[in-house]
Amino acid sequence: MKFIFDRDAMIREISIAQEIISTKQAADIRSNVALFAHNNTLTLKATDSKVNFESQIPVQISEEGETTIFCDKFMGILTALPEGEIEFNQETSDSSDTAINVVIKPVGKKIKFQLKSISIDKYPNFASADEVPYFEVPAKDIKEMITQTVFAVSDDITRLFMSGVFFEKKEDNLLLVATDGKRLSYDAKPVLAGVADFPSVIIPPKVLNIIAKRAPDEGNISVAVVDKMIFFKFGSYKFGSVLIEGQIPNYDRVIPVNQEHNFRVAKSDLVSALKRVALMVDKKAGRIYFNISSGILRINSQSTEMGNADEEIPCEYDGENFTIAFNYRYIEEPLKVTDAEKITFEFTEDMKPVKMRPEPAGDFFHIIMPMQQE
Repeated sequence: MKFIFDRDAMIREISIAQEIISTKQAADIRSNVALFAHNNTLTLKATDSKVNFESQIPVQISEEGETTIFCDKFMGILTALPEGEIEFNQETSDSSDTAINVVIKPVGKKIKFQLKSISIDKYPNFASADEVPYFEVPAKDIKEMITQTVFAVSDDITRLFMSGVFFEKKEDNLLLVATDGKRLSYDAKPVLAGVADFPSVIIPPKVLNIIAKRAPDEGNISVAVVDKMIFFKFGSYKFGSVLIEGQIPNYDRVIPVNQEHNFRVAKSDLVSALKRVALMVDKKAGRIYFNISSGILRINSQSTEMGNADEEIPCEYDGENFTIAFNYRYIEEPLKVTDAEKITFEFTEDMKPVKMRPEPAGDFFHIIMPMQQE
């Protein structure tokens, strides 16, 4: 097996493989990236047994072949080499169990690395992503939907059904919904023509984070939901992920239909104040207080060991006074992914769900359960 590739092109692909691979033990085949050199095209594959990645890049092949090499070390070698063309050369062997050295060296330079490989025969099989019924989703839409929801999943391993993002087609919309039981993030986008119904599923956040990071801002992404798998395709990339089993709670019951009160604040004011007030948050509880009065939002926090912080910012509100306690992260995290200049909070009472949304209202919103006041 022998081929020449462009260093920077390979680094782009191997960096994605590194995001997929979860184990860093050289003896574990899942720590390796699989390489298939045929017809002047190199196919790369990576997996952690639940999330799969496949891509292709053009290469100059002298001898076709297939092998796997330790992904992290391969990446280290690539980044240490100068830009330009790199030669990959592996000798053939009569034994599939024998580790063979791969020689990696820049064309025309006196630099050489040897890296052990593991036979392709030991590499896990992928679920096929070729003969499945895909539908199209605008890349911009799916990236926003992921960004607005994925941070709200639960990290409680005993509640596995909340550890992913709920995905469904509902009437003429595609929905992503995430909840950890104390907050809920929701985004809906209109479906393109020709999208058939598919079963509602729960998607692990790992593959969604990679899609949000790697997908283009323009064009469409192809998506397929088949049995217990979800597949994504764009450009030369193919991703697949095992779905999470379970049933997400009825999120419609959590979303308030009518809220009696609302106030609006400038996002920049809220971000700055929250950053300062959070310095005195009790980290375990994470509690901050919103004191809402006519024209003023007063935010304060107390740390039992260190002290307290208090700040007032202007708000658009004219009504009775309310004090609502929140986990500051549940305000901070949606703010990080919201581009609107103003944020609206809709509420009824101090212990009932609060809706946080951009102003004007968009396709997404966040529901936050208040905390008990102390």
